Amino acid sequence: MAVRVMRQRVSDDRPQVQRGPGPGQPGKIEKAKDPRQAVVRLLDYLRPFMPALVLVMGFVVLYTLLGLLGPYLIGVAIDTYIGGGDAAGLGRIALIMLAVYLGNNLTQAAAGWIMAGVSQRALKQMRRDLFGHIQQLSVGFFDTNPAGGLMSRLTNDVDAINQAVSQNVTSLIASVLSLVGILIAMFVLNAWLALATLLVVPIMFWFTQFVARYTRRGFRDLQKQVGGLNSVIEEAVSGGKVIKAFGRNESALETFRSHNQAVYTASTYANTYALLLMPLTAVLGNFFVIVLAGLGGWLALRDLVTVGTIATFISYGQNFINPLRQLANMYNAIQAALAGAERVFEIMDTPREDDEEAAAPFDQVDGHVRFDDVHFSYTPDTPIIKGMTLEAQAGQTIALVGPTGAGKTTIINLLTRFYEIDSGAITIDGRDIRTIHKDELRRQLGLVLQDSFLFSDTVMENIRYGRLAATDEECMHAAELADADHFIRQLPQGYETQLSERAGNLSQGQRQLLAIARAILADPAILILDEATSSVDTRTEARIQQSLLRLMEGRTSFVIAHRLSTIRDADNVLVIDNGQIVEQGNHHDLLQRRGFYHQLYLSQFKGKSI
Repeated sequence: MAVRVMRQRVSDDRPQVQRGPGPGQPGKIEKAKDPRQAVVRLLDYLRPFMPALVLVMGFVVLYTLLGLLGPYLIGVAIDTYIGGGDAAGLGRIALIMLAVYLGNNLTQAAAGWIMAGVSQRALKQMRRDLFGHIQQLSVGFFDTNPAGGLMSRLTNDVDAINQAVSQNVTSLIASVLSLVGILIAMFVLNAWLALATLLVVPIMFWFTQFVARYTRRGFRDLQKQVGGLNSVIEEAVSGGKVIKAFGRNESALETFRSHNQAVYTASTYANTYALLLMPLTAVLGNFFVIVLAGLGGWLALRDLVTVGTIATFISYGQNFINPLRQLANMYNAIQAALAGAERVFEIMDTPREDDEEAAAPFDQVDGHVRFDDVHFSYTPDTPIIKGMTLEAQAGQTIALVGPTGAGKTTIINLLTRFYEIDSGAITIDGRDIRTIHKDELRRQLGLVLQDSFLFSDTVMENIRYGRLAATDEECMHAAELADADHFIRQLPQGYETQLSERAGNLSQGQRQLLAIARAILADPAILILDEATSSVDTRTEARIQQSLLRLMEGRTSFVIAHRLSTIRDADNVLVIDNGQIVEQGNHHDLLQRRGFYHQLYLSQFKGKSI
């Protein structure tokens, strides 16, 4: 049987990674490296829905043509029926106009409904791909990318893409078709009035380019700042007890205010330029009507155009300005969507964990583990593990002790392949773990951390996470062995009690007992205990030790311990300092040597410093 190893780690010996400007941090706002590529990749998600998109385009063309027909019918009604006093004809053309505008509205609604369904299915696939890719990234990736920023990409950035795709794609095509159709119709009706109409186009595009230059970088910065704010909120909520315990409410508020102000500043910057387009296009629209009315009136006085033609042109003119205004507004939305798409694809382009397929399944593991001259560093030129060689025979218990930052947890991270070694080799039963598929490897490892993660699910399902096929009875038996059954049955719904986020409705000791029960259920070949009993009281610890001894029997076990009293019975104690094994032996032998281990022991029990 196997255990699914959670990719969570304790960084007691890991150097802090220096991060560049990230979410919520000041830095140079980057422009899009390749916006065309982002568009192409977005279209890839729409390609499977091509039949529905073709139908949408058909509706778009239809309602655009109907929109062009309406103003023409207004001119005909004025010149032919109102001017000729034909009331019956006016009634007939009014009914035709009613049918035209009704058809225009219905086809618009149909196109919008179909496009909304297509966009949501495409974005559902994008979210699935993004989330699935994040699950396959290395632990090192999460060291340099805060959770709030990743959440922002899964929510805010995808939502920005959603707004552009679901609401603006059809409008964009309709606007372009309308502009082309209106220009053709106006030139057919009267070339001079059509040329006067074109005067507004270069002015509109100049304003659009001017504003877009700033809105794109503004929305990109805004999304970064929102990611930083999400990180602050997530930490404040998760660490609420610590904040209150140390009286840091005001400090947390100040941090929130700082990031909130950054979001406010970025949002104001981006939206100020975006909102400039509306009043500017309104002014241009009014100017446009004035030009058409003046020039049209002058031509009408000379019998060069009819009153109906002027009315048609004014209607076309308004319809011409509206697509330009919509294009300007959509440009802003598209800029925000492209900025979001770049951030999403940036994550999706991050290389996954290197993982070669194993030549053969990794099962029937005895548990003989060997480190052979292993070197490793988290960052270049800062070695953490220096030429380490160690061996654990199958079934042995190996204790790792040493001061904080010595490299104990790093040894576990290398054994689980959370990180890859720089040189040397780590083998299990004589097989280099780099030739073992990571899922195969981790199914043979049972990991209990100092601060194990529990999910917002029932107690039963959190235990079952160790082996998903386990029955309720097996989960309960594992809880009994972990000495957790007694407190579980005292919960409001027993094993069916729903845990809150990060199991906040349990004590730290209770959370640890559930994590131990999960490992017991997994029944792994190799057991890793990283301060597994450090969060429980002494009396509970004594009971757990008996359960752990039964669990460890016949299995290779690695125990990281700061409480030296917990590793008295270990087969071999490795004393780690500065990434090297400085002493090894059993507990009693090491005490008699009066070396580094002896000093550690005295510092714990007699208060003496090393």
